[in-house]
Amino acid sequence: MTVKLRPQIDNMEALICFTFLLLSATCVAMEMIARKARPPELSASNPIFLNFQTDYFKVYFLALLADWLQGPYLYKLYSHYGFEESQIAVLYVCGFASSIIFGTGTGVLADRYGRKKLCVCFAVVYSISCLTKLSRHYGVLILGRVLGGISTSLLFTAFESWYVYEHIETHDFPPEWLPVTFSRATFWNGILAIGAGIVANIFAGLFNFGPVAPFIMAIPLLITSGVLVSTKWNENYGTRQMRFSKLCIEGLREIVRSKRIVLIGAIQSLFESCMYIFVFIWTPVLDPSGPPLGVVFSSFMICIMIGSSLFHILTTKHARLQAIHVLAISVLLALTSMVSCIKSTHPHHENPTISFLAFLLLELACGMYFPCMGYLRSRIIPEKNRASIVNWFRVPLNCIACIGLMYLHNDDVLGTHKIFIICSILLMVAMLCVFQLCLFIKNDDSLRIQIVDTDTLNGNGVQGMERDSLMSKI
Repeated sequence: MTVKLRPQIDNMEALICFTFLLLSATCVAMEMIARKARPPELSASNPIFLNFQTDYFKVYFLALLADWLQGPYLYKLYSHYGFEESQIAVLYVCGFASSIIFGTGTGVLADRYGRKKLCVCFAVVYSISCLTKLSRHYGVLILGRVLGGISTSLLFTAFESWYVYEHIETHDFPPEWLPVTFSRATFWNGILAIGAGIVANIFAGLFNFGPVAPFIMAIPLLITSGVLVSTKWNENYGTRQMRFSKLCIEGLREIVRSKRIVLIGAIQSLFESCMYIFVFIWTPVLDPSGPPLGVVFSSFMICIMIGSSLFHILTTKHARLQAIHVLAISVLLALTSMVSCIKSTHPHHENPTISFLAFLLLELACGMYFPCMGYLRSRIIPEKNRASIVNWFRVPLNCIACIGLMYLHNDDVLGTHKIFIICSILLMVAMLCVFQLCLFIKNDDSLRIQIVDTDTLNGNGVQGMERDSLMSKI
């Protein structure tokens, strides 16, 4: 059996490495084309702004790198410790559940008790979460997942909130410059994710330090980030006076009143719940064929960057596609990916090569989806209640993902196969919602992209951060 399996493993490794190089070249070419389509940045020549931005990036990128290092080998670590797939699913659900419970309140906590304090808290809590990975005790690992969910929520709320306040209130920079920072952060976040996958693969695989190595490597990065925050950053607070419960009630009322908001929320919940399930499922699908998981992870990240560049290219004056059209394309690509996986994961007829290529297609779809969704949300959802409405969207999103992981894996033989069937059905419903939304907004000029609306496309911060938050769970 081993003699037969070894050539398959070698072929899979060669395919993945070749694909990684091909995708890297494609990504560079696509990024160059997309950059030519974007207007020049007005703030690029302001030295005070650039220094402030650089100081922020030093801290934020250390935190992001520590987060990305843990992505490729999380499932592998639990499997290495001897846990069954159903037990690992529970661990993932604990992480998602902690994000639901604590994620909705992190913004309020940051405003009330200080963004700097919560950034330092992030470094401490995430370091403890990484340390729990040294234990083989199931209860300790559950605690680590809960702490990891809290940390991820802090990473994508407290840091951004601190920066926005300092940018506008302390330094009095124009608000129009905010998208410049978030656009650069999103780009370099992709580069860091790719690099983190390669580094994790080198230390966990080539150097044989084992799947726990990336988690240990993340700790000094987190400590350095926390020290820089505590010594270099000023404290700032929010100005919200409204109670959190009242914000949630007003957001729910706004959803009920608008069918467009209901549709955009349904699309987000259906699409991103499939992404959450994919976060769990990709490793057990590919790992039996012995691929370099870090390189696979980096390939996924490259596909996301290609998809993002493709979105910018498709919405230029040459292609003139609107955000809703690109959203339809992205959902259709994701649906194609899931349908392909139904066949490639059929029991006794598994084809990991097809699964890998389908996963790349899914990540390409995600790269196109997130800027589309960010743009449409920014135009459809009122600014006043946007945070609470987006929090409401996350409730069905996380519930679908958790139910899928908890119940569909009870069948050891057909569990994975069933998950892809369910994901395909969810994406079919999402496609119907996209068509319905298209009918609602086809005559709405306020939702049309004016050539290249770069400031809005790059997401007023929120869209880029939400994409990073989701993909950090891979």
